[in-house]
Amino acid sequence: MNALELDENLIIRMASGDGDAFRDLYRKTAGPVYGFALSILRNRHDAEDVMHDAFIKTYQNAGAYKPKGKPWAWIMTIVRNLCYDRLRAGKISDDAEQYESLAGVRDEDAAQGTEELALDRIVLKEALGILGAEDRQIVMLHALTGMKHREIAELLDIPVGTVLSKYNRALKRMRDKIDGKERENDR
Repeated sequence: MNALELDENLIIRMASGDGDAFRDLYRKTAGPVYGFALSILRNRHDAEDVMHDAFIKTYQNAGAYKPKGKPWAWIMTIVRNLCYDRLRAGKISDDAEQYESLAGVRDEDAAQGTEELALDRIVLKEALGILGAEDRQIVMLHALTGMKHREIAELLDIPVGTVLSKYNRALKRMRDKIDGKERENDR
């Protein structure tokens, strides 16, 4: 099983009170769950809050999970709904980190590690930043979870053709942005 595959038996075991199953689920899904929440909320603190709430809700509702071979879709639906609830309620932090990087780059992060890695993360931040909310969600869902385009279409309740075209256009826009940034850095 690779990092993007998710065994729905973890959820079933979790429903029976298996703490190890919850730890395994958290370990395997925390990054993608956080990334998806961040792609919607665009605020690190809010995304962390939603991530934690999503795992609590996942644990509490594990008994209601219907095994259909789509555990990612079930979990990401919980995350999406929590994000939209937060947006509707106006419970979004209004601080200096509001439009912080989707790649998680801050000035202090850039100072750590190699200069090349920091530059890559900044370029990724800018490339993701040019996308609209729905396009960013589609790219993040596919990249972080490996969800198929038809699964993303079901999750976001849009036609699969729309998901495919938005995904391809988003990648092209990101490539164009990155190519322009690379040319800029070569000067």
